[in-house]
Amino acid sequence: MIKPIKYFFEALFVYLFFLIAKLIGLSLSRKIFSFIFRKIGPIIRSNNIIDKNLLKFSNKITDPEKKEIISNMWSNYGMTFIEYIFLNNFRKKKLHIDIEGEEILHEIFINNKPVIFISGHFANFELMSMEITKKKINLATIYRPLNNFFLNPFMEYVRRKYVCKNQIKKGRGGVKNAIKYINNQYSIALMVDQRVSEGEKVKFFNEEALTTTLPGQLALKYNLDLVPIFIERKNNNLFKMKVHQPIKSSNFKNKFQVSEKLNQIIENMIIKNPNQWIWTHDRWK
Repeated sequence: MIKPIKYFFEALFVYLFFLIAKLIGLSLSRKIFSFIFRKIGPIIRSNNIIDKNLLKFSNKITDPEKKEIISNMWSNYGMTFIEYIFLNNFRKKKLHIDIEGEEILHEIFINNKPVIFISGHFANFELMSMEITKKKINLATIYRPLNNFFLNPFMEYVRRKYVCKNQIKKGRGGVKNAIKYINNQYSIALMVDQRVSEGEKVKFFNEEALTTTLPGQLALKYNLDLVPIFIERKNNNLFKMKVHQPIKSSNFKNKFQVSEKLNQIIENMIIKNPNQWIWTHDRWK
């Protein structure tokens, strides 16, 4: 009985924050919620997981470096949170993002052959799928529903309307749906940086972590290229998205090798910009 009450008040506060943000505008909202999350983030979420994760990232990390990464992470978290209510703005405009490798997206569109886009929870990660669909690429994204059932329907609505209309719920049914989309010439986008309940133990920053094998399964079975993409927040108003060269599935003998390679790619993305990855997730649980 406690959880529904907790979820209700969480959702109430989120909707209230979204309403306030709409009234004051995106620019001021970013500044306010960047500040709020920097202050309350460490209070509402345990620092133990973050500290543990950062030590796996680097056992030579200093306290000032750790403080800077955590502060910047919460700042980005706050901005990303409030940007959900402004996703329609991002959908309509182009000036907010610089895309490196745009020609790769154009080639994928021209070839009309499905690929698997992979990435992690960096900066405002929702913008990656949005930009892919704006390039007219047929896309379906795999997502994990929020635990908060008062908030999840709204978030699903926003994602479908402004990010990508084809949303695949994570799970066994989701795999079947992903295969249906692939057979209908749709590319698949998914995040591979978080722990999964069903997966294989693959090294991630030199320590084994449960890792999804779904990209490898799909790529090997349907002969699909894997396309890593990365996004970073350059400043309050500008993002940079990098589309990497496609990786041939024929380079791998099995799904484990694919997961190894993808973990290495995610590691490099985190090393490039540790300030904008979500360190609150218990990746090595």
